[in-house]
Amino acid sequence: MAKKKPQPAGTPAIVALTAAGIAFATHAYEHDPAHPSYGEEAAEAMGVSPDQVFKTLVTDVDGVLTVAVVPVSGSLDLKALATAVGGKRAAMADPALAERTTGYVRGGISPLGQRKRLRTVLDASASDRATICVSAGRRGLEVELSPADLAALTGAVLAPIARV
Repeated sequence: MAKKKPQPAGTPAIVALTAAGIAFATHAYEHDPAHPSYGEEAAEAMGVSPDQVFKTLVTDVDGVLTVAVVPVSGSLDLKALATAVGGKRAAMADPALAERTTGYVRGGISPLGQRKRLRTVLDASASDRATICVSAGRRGLEVELSPADLAALTGAVLAPIARV
């Protein structure tokens, strides 16, 4: 009987990063369910600028689920997102559909290790930083990595999709 290879521990996002051999750091903090913003909570808890922490938003562009990754200090420009992927109209996806499709819960949706790989657009401002933080796949856990590694692993295109 063949032995199974040991699997890396952690969320699907961490498993994907480990399997790809990408350098990253994790940052865990105690999630406060009463906090009004998951992203701002993460920035405060880690003591970093909200410009360095990026939120993962699942959208619907012309009927196709699309992930937008933007700084928590800004908001998503849906028209710019649609343009970035050659679409006409973008809207936020139904939260239950986003959770089912990605395999993550709201506030913990990671652009990495999703159940179904979705096309991804990373805000161009990410390339101004050596590293950014995104959800590691659960509330209270962030992963820090280079924007280039995030784009490579997710197949993301970089485009100006955030409003500051």
